[in-house]
Amino acid sequence: MVKSGKEQTNQSITSNQLSKVLFDDKAPNLASYEQVIIDDILKDYKVDNTSKKPHILIIDEINRGNISRIFGELITLIEPSKRAGKDEEISVQLPYSKKPFSVPNNLHIIGTMNTADRSLALMDTALRRRFDFTEIMPDADLVKGNFDGIEVEKILERINQRIEILYDREHTIGHSFLMNVKGLKELQNAFKNRILPLLEEYFYDDWYKIKAVLSDKGDKFYQEIKQDKDLFAGMQVDYNQEQKNYHRQNCDGLTAQAFIGIYQSNNNE
Repeated sequence: MVKSGKEQTNQSITSNQLSKVLFDDKAPNLASYEQVIIDDILKDYKVDNTSKKPHILIIDEINRGNISRIFGELITLIEPSKRAGKDEEISVQLPYSKKPFSVPNNLHIIGTMNTADRSLALMDTALRRRFDFTEIMPDADLVKGNFDGIEVEKILERINQRIEILYDREHTIGHSFLMNVKGLKELQNAFKNRILPLLEEYFYDDWYKIKAVLSDKGDKFYQEIKQDKDLFAGMQVDYNQEQKNYHRQNCDGLTAQAFIGIYQSNNNE
């Protein structure tokens, strides 16, 4: 199953190296930190061919890799009808141990992906055929909270309604941005560090749409930068004198009314 919805370091080992240790009892040449990772994985690892207990493999950002190269022949083996013990069971020979290998029926594979990622359009059709896709959209009920007269779930709902019209539904913001918001200070931080930077990326240099998403009629979130008419005095400079630019206000000073205005701008809710 793939769940779709709304730092990389060098301290890792390859799946090939790990498989040699787990299945073939071979120790590849590893850097010092890699051996620590291997030892940590193996300390509780025991082969149990009789266990019926479900096991789950979670692959984050599954669409970002080359599916054909990641799964290889395994892409066929993970089909329910091709697993160990099934009528159409298929096994492959492991390249190092030469032992037969098949996927047990109690292994569940869950992949996650972000639908805003353009690489989704290029996702391998083999993956689409072999996984069930479950869409997970932003859920405002998960951020219900009321403080200082602010209804947090209404902020999320109204922002996403506007993003869906001005951009598309795949770029609506997730509920995780506001899940831990319990007070005004936390709400200010969520907007300063997460929501406003995301809107600025979505609507790059389109200040009108950014302000429209926030219903920022009173320049509470973004204030216009007044052009200095004497800036190019005596010079012939070709530039758009009608263009308006804005800068972000200090989010630490945002009032409760600024946030309430996001969802109460067009009605008397």
